[in-house]
Amino acid sequence: MTTTGEEHTTAGTGPWWWVRWRSAVLDGGLALASAAECAGEGVRFANDAGLPVPVGVAFGAIAGSVLLLRRKWPIAVVLVSIAITPAQMGFLMGLVGLYTLAASELPRRIIGALAGMSFAGMLIVTFVRAHQGVVRGDVTMGDWFVPFISITTAIGMTAPPVLLGLYVGARRRLMESLRERADSLERELQLLAERAEERAEWARNEERTRIARDMHDVVAHRVSLMVVHAAALQAVARKDPEKAVKNAALVGDMGRQALTELREMLGVLRTGEGADARASSAAVAPVPSVPLAAVGAAAAAAASRAADDSVDGPCLAELDELVGQSAAAGMVVELSVHGDVRDYAPAVEQTAYRVVQEALTNVHKHAAGAKTHVRLAHRVSEIAMQVENECPPEPGDVSSVRLPSGGNGLLGMKERVAALGGVFVSGPTDAGGFRVSAVIPA
Repeated sequence: MTTTGEEHTTAGTGPWWWVRWRSAVLDGGLALASAAECAGEGVRFANDAGLPVPVGVAFGAIAGSVLLLRRKWPIAVVLVSIAITPAQMGFLMGLVGLYTLAASELPRRIIGALAGMSFAGMLIVTFVRAHQGVVRGDVTMGDWFVPFISITTAIGMTAPPVLLGLYVGARRRLMESLRERADSLERELQLLAERAEERAEWARNEERTRIARDMHDVVAHRVSLMVVHAAALQAVARKDPEKAVKNAALVGDMGRQALTELREMLGVLRTGEGADARASSAAVAPVPSVPLAAVGAAAAAAASRAADDSVDGPCLAELDELVGQSAAAGMVVELSVHGDVRDYAPAVEQTAYRVVQEALTNVHKHAAGAKTHVRLAHRVSEIAMQVENECPPEPGDVSSVRLPSGGNGLLGMKERVAALGGVFVSGPTDAGGFRVSAVIPA
């Protein structure tokens, strides 16, 4: 039996083996029509066989009602129609049975065998009946009439229902295949939409992580240096006004660089000198112990240059300036470069710069006053960098500022280097210091 996708969706709503009530009503009507036909033909069968008429009518009604099982057992229906063919009854059952059999999902060899048996039975019975009519004189045609009428009747009772059933079965299977493909395509589209949403969410998380990492690198380093200079400014403001002015200018420069890098990362349009000056002044404002007007003027002048300067992304050529800023903040730092200096991809240079920058920031935070060595090596297919600080001095030896730490510096450096396929290693040294090493493919 062949069922369509629509029938599958409504499975269980009909009685017994029918999937729909409409199918049950149709088969019931066909079975009643077949039973009535066979019962009427049973009268002639009873007269020819010498049986009581009620027996022939009952036999025909029972045989015809077998059509009710056509969806469940189409082979049985066809076999019964073949069996009652000699009694010249069950023509409707034969037609509907062959159609149902051909439209089913049974193997073609079974369908062909049963169709051949039905054809042979109809051919033989028609041939015998026509020959008897010619012999009795009921038919006055020539000798050609008997084979012609036999073959024509057998083909007419067998070929049309079989061909129609094969066509309907193929069409049903095609519709089911198309429906399955549509369902599969819908599931695939839904899966692709879910994956696209997951990729979009992953991309958003990656972008948030990248922005947070970049802002951490910029803010942590620049602001750390600003705090160190502000502390030194506070210490010497009353004693050495010239040095205080110099430190204030350095604080302004740090604020300008921080604002410029943040603007480049976030893509913020410049809103004028006043807004930048207010932002830079806010960075200097937490130092209330500076009473000199010259200090404020120098800081404001340095901050007012933020809107006019534009600095490209960090690169290895700016390492000297980076190290100089840490040295100006009181750190004893040495920079050594090995190998032939050459240009790298912007992502490689920015990552190398950020690693050194964050390592120096960590020294300011956790080992203030410790001597630091920055080493950069240009190799054939990679670039290596190492920032190592010695054991920090005793707390009483160096006046340092307590800086907060978010604990994300090392993790951010590792993520940056790993994103380029490099290797990142960090940890304490045997001498009591700390070492940060990274190797990035060039």
